[in-house]
Amino acid sequence: MKHAIKLTPSPFRSARAIIALAALTAAPLLISCGGNPLSSVEDDYARIAPERLRQITARNFDDQKKPAEATSKTPTPDQAKARLEHAEKVTLSIEDCRAAALTNNLDLKIAMMDPTIAKENVSREEAAFESLFTLRGAWSETDSPTASDLDSSAARSKSIEPGVRIPLRTGETVQVTLPVSRLETNNSFSTLNPSYTSDLVFSLSQPLLRGAGRRANTYAIKIASLNAQAAEASTKLEAIRQLATVDRAYWRLFLVRRELEVAQQQYELAVTQLERAQRRVNAGNAPEIEVIRAQAGVADRLEAIIVAANKALTQQRELKRIINRPDLPVDADTQLITATPPDPAEFVFDAPTLIDAALRDRMEMLDLELRLAADALSVDFNRSQALPLVTMDYSYRVNGLGGSLNRSFQVMRDNRFEDWSVGLSAQVPIGNEEAKSRIRQSILQRLQRLSTKEAREQSIRREVLDAIDTINSGWQRVLASRQSVILNTRAFQAEQRQFDVGNSTSTNVLDAAARLAESQFAEARALTDYQVAQIDLAFATGTLLGAGKVDWTPAPTPTQGLDPQLPEWLDWLKRVPGPGDPEPTPPAAPDAPPAAESATATPAPAPSADPVPPGNQ
Repeated sequence: MKHAIKLTPSPFRSARAIIALAALTAAPLLISCGGNPLSSVEDDYARIAPERLRQITARNFDDQKKPAEATSKTPTPDQAKARLEHAEKVTLSIEDCRAAALTNNLDLKIAMMDPTIAKENVSREEAAFESLFTLRGAWSETDSPTASDLDSSAARSKSIEPGVRIPLRTGETVQVTLPVSRLETNNSFSTLNPSYTSDLVFSLSQPLLRGAGRRANTYAIKIASLNAQAAEASTKLEAIRQLATVDRAYWRLFLVRRELEVAQQQYELAVTQLERAQRRVNAGNAPEIEVIRAQAGVADRLEAIIVAANKALTQQRELKRIINRPDLPVDADTQLITATPPDPAEFVFDAPTLIDAALRDRMEMLDLELRLAADALSVDFNRSQALPLVTMDYSYRVNGLGGSLNRSFQVMRDNRFEDWSVGLSAQVPIGNEEAKSRIRQSILQRLQRLSTKEAREQSIRREVLDAIDTINSGWQRVLASRQSVILNTRAFQAEQRQFDVGNSTSTNVLDAAARLAESQFAEARALTDYQVAQIDLAFATGTLLGAGKVDWTPAPTPTQGLDPQLPEWLDWLKRVPGPGDPEPTPPAAPDAPPAAESATATPAPAPSADPVPPGNQ
């Protein structure tokens, strides 16, 4: 006689159902901290105060005007150079500036983050092949009318199904599950009541055409890896660019300081000429107009000092911004003194060798090579995606059943009951125009990139040749400007002697001094441009100017999670300062991990240009 258990309907069944429905309805409300899940709230948008976006504040500087009685009438050279002369002086060599920029330059720190971010994309794509632990649990009660005594009208079941899903890099998906369940029913014909089942299931899904093979399934990893290498190439290019910017800023500071020195010398010469003219007028050997002419010359030279001093302040502030040394902030009055003098020498360049080196070493070319490799992979992948989707599914199951959980596992271990199945499914798009369009698009993109590569090669050749011509003409400018300084110095001294004997005027002397100053300016510009031209040639060949190499590493990967200061930042954005209130200060940013760069003073390879002494031309 079969043992049967009847499940009598519970009078509280409807109440339990109502409670369960209420719990499901209230769950979203509890999760959203009481907010209405069907409507939006202000916190959903993280809006800042509209006044900060739409209100333009007017600025009036009338309250900062200097009183009329305190306004200086006539500036003096000391006033023009006050911020430079009275400030603390720091002497920097060009190597010091390069090292400081490698360590502290903010643009370089930003660029150092790009390879690390790109490598995280590689890690994310690799994570697609991580094994996945799955777990599913269910509990149910059924109470339904039946038309036969052979069917159960009421049942209660509990089930749990742990498993592991393993995606393979060749496209297959392997899954192992262990479904375990307990079933209790009011069917009088049930042999086991309650009954326990425990099965061990092995399944394999294998794509045969689309998505089959290692190349198709590792496509995303390869693209991410190529993008990461392209990010490193871009970062290296940015490092070269920033170091070249440091060198240019250094020599421009040398130029403006030299211009300030020349302007100061011209002022002193004009003052000396005024004293000479005053003596001759007092002696009755010259008319009064000579003094007036000399005074006008002094005023002109004073204006040149003011302009040159402002240029020096602006340029040294730019150099401070680039090197970003903590002890030399941009708003400090510290005066920067250039310690590295220009050392011009004539070069004889092998243009074809430099062009070949530039095409080999320029990071733009390496970046294009990586992009072309990615385009080739995209063409191959899109062709694979145009194939029909044919999948083979295989499943093998070991069944276990018993009146207790232990008994069901014992039956499963004995492997007395087993099932298996093999299936094949296919999806064939009719027309397949979408896949064909992707193939054509990837091919056209690759052809476009090839044209870009040819254009870039042509541009690099032009840049190298232009830099060589600029250096060659710059050397001639250096020689010509030096000769001009020598001759204009002699002419100025001759005009002074002529004035002393009454054969010249103050205007002629001041004009000669102005020509001397212009030749000195031209010499300083020629020396600076010659140094900058060498920097441009090194940049055009994808290298650094100097006798050392630079090794850099990307910024380290952070280990912490989300920024804990995010709520503070949102609160700060929402604040609106009232009239007269100071601007709210943003929260202090957490210390970012410094980029690990190192400048190694390793002898550079032999240059392709041999220096020629100035006399051997």
